[in-house]
Amino acid sequence: MQAQKIKVEEAVGRILPHDVTKIVRGEFKGPAFKKGHLITAEDIPVLLAMGKEQIYVLELAADEVHEDEAGVRLGRAAAGNGVTCSGPRESRVNLFAAITGLLKINIPALEKINALPDVILSTLPNNTPVEKGDMLAGTKVIPLVVKEETVAAVERICAADGPVVSVQPYKQLDAGIIVTGSEVYKGRIKDAFGPVLREKVEALGSRVQGIKYAPDDEQEIARLIRELIAEGAQLVLVSGGMSVDPDDVTPRGIHLSGAKIEKYGAPVLPGAMFLLAYRGEVPVIGMPACGMYFRTTVLDLILPRLCTGERLTAREISSLGHGGLCRSCPECRYPRCSFGLAGVVSHE
Repeated sequence: MQAQKIKVEEAVGRILPHDVTKIVRGEFKGPAFKKGHLITAEDIPVLLAMGKEQIYVLELAADEVHEDEAGVRLGRAAAGNGVTCSGPRESRVNLFAAITGLLKINIPALEKINALPDVILSTLPNNTPVEKGDMLAGTKVIPLVVKEETVAAVERICAADGPVVSVQPYKQLDAGIIVTGSEVYKGRIKDAFGPVLREKVEALGSRVQGIKYAPDDEQEIARLIRELIAEGAQLVLVSGGMSVDPDDVTPRGIHLSGAKIEKYGAPVLPGAMFLLAYRGEVPVIGMPACGMYFRTTVLDLILPRLCTGERLTAREISSLGHGGLCRSCPECRYPRCSFGLAGVVSHE
């Protein structure tokens, strides 16, 4: 890259190495063109009107890329399914969600890219629920120009390891809900848990095929789980009865249904007594009573992932401890907060 002084009329396609200031007495003083601007034919009369007949410009070497072109290439390489790109603006290209779903970050690829010289890629945390239009990431180069090899290295990483940023859409699952507790089953109190779970499921685009009620009887809980799955349920949520009280038999009922328990207990507050099991391919959730009283719980971290078709392991649930403490803010801002968004299984 070299700086040289040339006539303005010959500057089309060249890069400004500094801001070009415009002054209109009593009205405006500031940069008409900013450092790094790529001069176009439309800019020539403006520069001449500013008294600029000659101007300093940068001339790129054959192995160099302008920051704007580099930013566009970085964004395109990093963007996967469900992601669109904006810009560039001073080489920065932002990535946005084209659909509503769950953000997935390819962390090994992200780390490889950020280890390269002169480029950066910054993202939201992995597994963040996002809405269509949300900003997901931003990428840019640091200098005005960058080596072609650096940009090509990013493109090779994404081609080999897969895109860095993608959004997984939620599947439309048929869910069954079982509300446990003899007090609800016998009509002593009104069910307050079923409507909460229904709202959580439907907010992710799935459908509740039915709500069933069970007394504190592990055999009956097991029977209803099997019945819901036989009726076509692709997800079963069993509420209540998850503590150590003698009448709390939900974990035993889930086990007796033939489901294999993946993890009982999650390092998340609220939601420590959470249980995840699988009967074949069907996830069976044991949801503790906190789900009825707290707006945001462990269920908000787990359910979106299950609704994309992801199969979670005990190790992945254990990783939720980092960031698994909800602050119970007076005004809940989840997922625009720290809750649950640092839980990532190490890829080492």
